[in-house]
Amino acid sequence: MNASHGNHTALTWKSESVIISLVFSLIFLVGTVGNSLVLAVLLRNGQMHTKTTNLFILNLGVADLSFIVFCVPFQATIYTMDEWVFGPFLCKAVHFFIYLTMYASIFTLTAVSLDRYLAIRHPLRARELRTPRNALVSIFLVWCLSLVFSGPYLSYYQQVALNGSAICIPVWDFRERRAMDVCTFVFGYLVPVLILGLTYARTIRHLLTATDPLEEVSESRQAKRKVTKMIVIVVALFCLCWLPHHLVILCMWFGHFPLNQATYALRILSHLVAYANSCLNPFVYALVSKHFRKGFRKAFGCGRRGRAVDPARAGGPANAAVSTVEAGSTEALQVSDGWQGEAERRRGTGPRATVTSGK
Repeated sequence: MNASHGNHTALTWKSESVIISLVFSLIFLVGTVGNSLVLAVLLRNGQMHTKTTNLFILNLGVADLSFIVFCVPFQATIYTMDEWVFGPFLCKAVHFFIYLTMYASIFTLTAVSLDRYLAIRHPLRARELRTPRNALVSIFLVWCLSLVFSGPYLSYYQQVALNGSAICIPVWDFRERRAMDVCTFVFGYLVPVLILGLTYARTIRHLLTATDPLEEVSESRQAKRKVTKMIVIVVALFCLCWLPHHLVILCMWFGHFPLNQATYALRILSHLVAYANSCLNPFVYALVSKHFRKGFRKAFGCGRRGRAVDPARAGGPANAAVSTVEAGSTEALQVSDGWQGEAERRRGTGPRATVTSGK
C-alpha cells in the first residue's frame, strides 16, 4: 500500500513538473519574441531621440525582456527540480533581478502616467518639460530607485545545504523578512498603483469631458476612446497580474496560510500570473493599436506595396504625428500632443493653422 501510494505521488509530481515546465516555456517564448518585436519597432523607427513616450516604452520593454530572459528560466527550475544547481551567486542574483525589473516596470508605468497627465492637462507647460533629455533623466532615476528598493534582496536569499542537497531559500529572520515583504508591497505596488489610479482617473476624466468646437471636425474624439481603452488595459493588466503574488505573501505573514498542496499550487499560480504580465503588453499594442501594426510592417519592410505616400514625407505635422510609432505602439499614451499645436495656432505661433490631432 505504501509503495503504491509513493508511486502515485511520484507520478502526480512528475505530471505537475511537466505542466509547470510547459507554462514557463510558453511565457519565455512569447515574452521574448513579443518584447523583442516591440523593441525592434521602436528602435528601427528612428525617432527615439525625439519622442519622450517612446523612450519610456522602450525602457518598459527592456525591463520586461530582461525579466523574461534572466529570471523565468531559473525560476522554472525551482518548481521542477529538487535542488538549486546554479550556484550561490545566481541564487542571489536571480531573485535580486526579479525585484529589480519589477520595480523598474511599475516605476516606468508611473512615470508614463505623470508624463501623460502633464501633456494632456497642461499641454503648454509640457512643451518645456517633456523633452528627451528629461525623459532620459527620469529613466535613470527609475533604475536608481529600483536598485535602492531591490538591493536588500542580494542578501535576502542564499544557497544552503539541506539533507545533502543545495537549495536557494530566504535566510533572513522572521521579523526582517516580514518587514521587507511589506515594504515591497507598499513601495513596489500600493503607492505606484495609487499614483497610477489618481493620474489616469484625472486624465481620463479630462479626455471624456473636455470640449473644443474644433474637435468636432478632427479625429480627436475617436482618439480619446482608443487612448482611454489602452490606458485602462495596460495599467489594469499590471495591477491584476501582480496582485495575487502580493496577496499570497501578505496572507502568509498576517493571515491563515497552511503549507499544503493547495496553497503550494496557489503560490505557483500567483507567480505564473505575475510573470505572464511581462509578455502581455505586446499583445495590447498589436490588438488595440492599428498604428503599431503599421509601424511593425514599416520597420520590417512589409506591406509597402500599394501603400500611399509615406506620411512622414507628406509635409504636414499632423501627418507626421500619425506616422510615428509613438502614436501607434503607445496610442493609449499619445493623445494630447496634437492639442499643443492647436494652442500654438490660437496664439498665432504654430507652423500651421489646422488642428494637429493625429495623436
